[in-house]
Amino acid sequence: MRKLTSIGLMIGLALQLVACSASKTTKGTAIGTGSGAVVGGVIGKQLGNTALGAILGAAIGGAAGSYIGSRMDKQAEELQKELADAEVNRVGEGIQVTLKSGLLFDTNKSTLQPAAKTELQEFASNLNKYPDTILLIEGHADSQGEEAYNQKLSEQRASTVANFLIQQNVDPARITTKGYGETQPKMSNDTPEGRAANRRVEIVIVANDKLKQEAVANTKS
Repeated sequence: MRKLTSIGLMIGLALQLVACSASKTTKGTAIGTGSGAVVGGVIGKQLGNTALGAILGAAIGGAAGSYIGSRMDKQAEELQKELADAEVNRVGEGIQVTLKSGLLFDTNKSTLQPAAKTELQEFASNLNKYPDTILLIEGHADSQGEEAYNQKLSEQRASTVANFLIQQNVDPARITTKGYGETQPKMSNDTPEGRAANRRVEIVIVANDKLKQEAVANTKS
């Protein structure tokens, strides 16, 4: 219970700081991640969830944030219909897509399985419909095996997904990849089910600067 309370307080603080930053933005300050990225990074580190931190760091809040959120609602709804084997969550002003490594790759491999390619083709098609977004692709592993091996494998898997999306005409300038090895488990590694959940690729979708500028311009009083 204490942990849940502290998480709520940290998220609340982050959103307050982001909202404060957004208020300055609407008065003419240049749009960018700035202090929001720092806040997001701190929150992500505290929660052991850099995907959440990335979404918080990209948020601008206020009416402009609501404008972006409406865009994300529509895209997330489409992704939920199109990606049968993915978990799609709307978070703040972004979208978090979780792909199970077991469906993407064979054990200890970073080569995509044929069925995974079909799913990622659908994903790429959706991304190309919404070009004013940027992506963070994260690879994660369970704690089985050597830590250094798991780190490298998570990096390779994130890069494999990114490269496939690029082959489907997703602009590489939109994509950042990162591997976290076994450092950010979703569940306990003590059970097979937990380890399966920890072997995953997470993709964060947030607005780029162009969409943020559009949001501010369309919500000015």
